[in-house]
Amino acid sequence: MSTEAPVAPGQGKVNLRRPDIMAAVQAQVVAHYRSEVVERIRQNGGWLAADGLTVKLAKEFGFCYGVERAIDLAYAARKVFPPPRPIYLLGEIIHNPEVNDQIRHMGIESFSPQPTESEMARLGREDVVIIPAFGTEVSTRRRLEEKGCILVDTTCGDVMSVWKRVRQYTRDGVTSIIHGKAKHEETKATTSQATAYGQGHYLVVFTLAETDYVCQYIVRGGDKEEFLAKFRGAHSPGFDPDRDLEVVGVANQTTMLRGETEEVQRRIRAALAARYGAGEAQRHFRFFDTICGATQDRQDALEKLLAEPLDLLVVIGGYNSSNTSHLAEMGESRLPTYFIKNASKMISAQRIVHYDQHLQQERETQPWLPAGDLIVGVTAGASCPNNLIEEAIRRLFELRGVSVQALLAG
Repeated sequence: MSTEAPVAPGQGKVNLRRPDIMAAVQAQVVAHYRSEVVERIRQNGGWLAADGLTVKLAKEFGFCYGVERAIDLAYAARKVFPPPRPIYLLGEIIHNPEVNDQIRHMGIESFSPQPTESEMARLGREDVVIIPAFGTEVSTRRRLEEKGCILVDTTCGDVMSVWKRVRQYTRDGVTSIIHGKAKHEETKATTSQATAYGQGHYLVVFTLAETDYVCQYIVRGGDKEEFLAKFRGAHSPGFDPDRDLEVVGVANQTTMLRGETEEVQRRIRAALAARYGAGEAQRHFRFFDTICGATQDRQDALEKLLAEPLDLLVVIGGYNSSNTSHLAEMGESRLPTYFIKNASKMISAQRIVHYDQHLQQERETQPWLPAGDLIVGVTAGASCPNNLIEEAIRRLFELRGVSVQALLAG
C-alpha cells in the first residue's frame, strides 16, 4: 500500500505524504470538513441542551482513519499534480455525496468503478488514477498498470486484510463465503481476489435468510439450477454448490454488523457439522474476523447511546454507505429513526425527508419533531464529515428557535 506515485523515467518517485505536501493538504481538509460545534459538544460530554431540547451525540461517529487517509491522498494528488493535469477517480472516494462533490470541484473526474472501454481508452501512460477507499477489482488494477497509469491507492487497510484472508482461502482450496452486498464496490473488489490468482470460488450472502438457504443446501442438497439462479451475480464463474460448499471459509464486507456476520458463520459451521459430523466440522470450516474496527466502534457507541433515554434518533450519512445504513438499522429496531444525508432534509419541525431502506428511496414523514421536552440522539457513518454533523445539530436547534452559536457563547 504505497503512498508514493511513480513519475516519468529518471525522476524517481513522488512521495504524496511528504511533510510540506501534507501540511498544505491537512489545512485544506480542516477548512472543508472541521466543525467547532462538534468539538465543543465533545468537550461538553457529548450533549447540548436549550429550551427543552437536548441533543446527545454518540461517542464515536463520523470520519474514520481510513476515510481521512483516502481524502488526504486525493487532496495530495491534486497538490502534486495541479491543473491542468487531469486526475481520474474510480467511482467515489467514499460514500458521501458532499465529499464527492468537493473532490469533483477540485477538478478530479470520476470514472466508473470498473471503467468502461471508452473510459479506459482515454487513459494514457502517466495519467493519474485514484483508487478509492473500497479498493478496486484485480482486473481493473492490472489494466491500469498495463497502461502505465500513476496509481494513487487509497484502499483501506482493513479491506486489504480481508483480501489477504480470501487469497489464503483460495490457495488452500477453500471456497470464500463473503457476508456482504454483492454489488458493493468493496465486495466486488474482494471477490475478485478469490478468482484472480488461481481456481478459487466464492459465494456472497447478504441476509440470514440467504444464509439459511445455503445451510439447507449444505445439509440436504437441493436443486442446483435453482441455487445458481437465486445467487446469480453473487458467485464465482463455474460455481458448483455440490462441490464448492464442502470446504468453506467465511469473510465479510468490513462494514457489516458484527453480530450478523457472527451469526452467518455460526449457522454455516453448524450446517457443516450436521453434514459431516461435529468431529469433522473443523476440517470443513474456517473463519476470520474482518469487521472494520472503526465500524464496530461506531456501532458500539450507538448501542450505548440507545441505552440512554432518547425520543428519536437522527443518523447522518450517504444513503449508499453500508456502515451508515447499519447504524440506521440499529436505531430503527428501537425508536423513531431518521436517516438523512444532510440538514436540508429537516424541512421544518413538522416535515422531514429521510431515506427508507426498505423502499430504497426517500420518503417524507410528518409530524416528526414533537413539541415539549425532547431528547434527540445523533450519530453519523464513517464517511460523514463533522461539518455535516454540525449543520444537522444547528438545524435541530433552529427548529426550536435557538441559535447554537449563541448557546455555545453563553
